[in-house]
Amino acid sequence: MKKSAEPSIENPCGDADFLLQLLDRAGQIFVKKLENNDRDWSYDKSKHQNGAYIPHAQRESGLFPALRLKERGSSVGNEIWEALFLTYWPQFEEKYRESRLVNYRSKGKEAHLTRIPKSAFSELLPASLLVIGCVQLAGETVFECLTLDSGSDEAALLSDIFNLDPDFKVGIFRPEEKKSEETAQIMDFAEELISAWKGGEIARFAGENAVMPTSYEMAFRARQVFMERHGLENVSPFLIGAPGDALREISRQIEWDIFREFQRRERAVELVRIVMGDEPVKIRASEIIRKLVDKLPAIDALMLSASQQRKSRAGYSYEHHIEAMLSDGQVPFEKQVILASKKRPDFILPSLKSIDRKKVGAEAGLILSAKTTLRERWKQVEREMEGRRLFLTTVDENIASSTIEDMASFGACLVIPESLRYSKETEYAGHNNVLSFREFCDGVIAPNLKAWRL
Repeated sequence: MKKSAEPSIENPCGDADFLLQLLDRAGQIFVKKLENNDRDWSYDKSKHQNGAYIPHAQRESGLFPALRLKERGSSVGNEIWEALFLTYWPQFEEKYRESRLVNYRSKGKEAHLTRIPKSAFSELLPASLLVIGCVQLAGETVFECLTLDSGSDEAALLSDIFNLDPDFKVGIFRPEEKKSEETAQIMDFAEELISAWKGGEIARFAGENAVMPTSYEMAFRARQVFMERHGLENVSPFLIGAPGDALREISRQIEWDIFREFQRRERAVELVRIVMGDEPVKIRASEIIRKLVDKLPAIDALMLSASQQRKSRAGYSYEHHIEAMLSDGQVPFEKQVILASKKRPDFILPSLKSIDRKKVGAEAGLILSAKTTLRERWKQVEREMEGRRLFLTTVDENIASSTIEDMASFGACLVIPESLRYSKETEYAGHNNVLSFREFCDGVIAPNLKAWRL
């Protein structure tokens, strides 16, 4: 646990600042992907949970205060164990509050964090994150708490820092250990980079070791890793038990890890070349500092381009993986065909000619749009329908129930990974216009393949 002065409310921070400050102050960080009942108590009066669930393993990890038996006099009933402690919710409140971690023995080992602000949870999208760290603020031991909306850049930042897998649920992390792991991963490359700069060969070194592959090449590498990992010869959706989960693993985990390594190398080389130049010279520390200050605009541009590169990569790669699955499954399709409305849907199954024949039913074909994250972009896709059947495939966890209902009103169907279909963290269950990728392949594509291939 690190000591720090109490943050100034007069100079409020953004969520990213709150997060980075907490990671710097706290020795351990609790992170949980919120289940629906961790949120719905804050806006649904019929719910009685009144707080977020803290799993037994994390509750007993040593981060949280030990529970004590509540004295209840001579009253008869099941035991109640609790811990009272100060919490601070800087995104929502200026003052500390006394919160309660409580376990009712009648409910087994589960415990809930209660007496917490509803406003911290009421507006969150599904699969958002609860972040808690124990810190010293103005001489008090306080549990600083943040909630990060799953659609926010801050949630993506935390996932990046702790390298959270798509299937992550809950865990406790040590920020210093994560920093050490990152340092260890880059140090060997750093030594090679230093040697290349000193030898006047940094331009050659960059070309050989730090060039980002195209999105197509990176997607291909990711599928190769996936197929080797699972003993597959191709990624036909008819040969994979859970093709939607496979898409999620390939795009959100395997390819992301490959991308991060390439980007780490590429940005490291670019940063050295911006500050130090390509030619080796003897330079003092004071001159390096001047160069850093002088090159701040270029460094800012470099960091901004890194962020934009990450976002653009995700969309293109997902399309590549969908295309590979359709091809390996011998599903006829056309890609990026221009419609009469001048729109370019990602995929038309089996062809534009087929869906323009005005046939009735499934044989007429469909539009398949691939979106790693939907947010409001599905409304753009809705304009591509022109009376045709539209299926939106995504690996996104954070689509709200109200948005799914809006899609249904336009006749759009969602196609999602199998593990998200009835997940406690998502709101996909109970909607007739939601299919798993397995259900889509077996119930929509397979029955029409014979007609589509004619």
